[in-house]
Amino acid sequence: MAKEYWSVTEVVEFFQVDEAFLHDLEEEDIVCPSCGEGLSEKLFSSSELETVRFAKILIKEMDVNLAGVEVALRMRKNMIAMRKQIDAILEDLAREMDEKLKPVS
Repeated sequence: MAKEYWSVTEVVEFFQVDEAFLHDLEEEDIVCPSCGEGLSEKLFSSSELETVRFAKILIKEMDVNLAGVEVALRMRKNMIAMRKQIDAILEDLAREMDEKLKPVS
């Protein structure tokens, strides 16, 4: 079974960033780690890890500021949503074409 949540320490080690980087992302509402029941430690989900990865690329490799990261992430989210809509439309069209092209028995 895949791990569902990662600690700050694990995220820092995995992405080779410092805790201040994660704190800055959290302050700008770019990531929102959760605290588990009865735990005081912040935990990152898989989707939060993907956001950290993307933010690190934008900031460290492309020199984008935090505001730019937020805009890029919002645009990425919108593009993914639009892609899902297009895929659904194409699936519907394919089903309609199959129905229309079925031989009459």
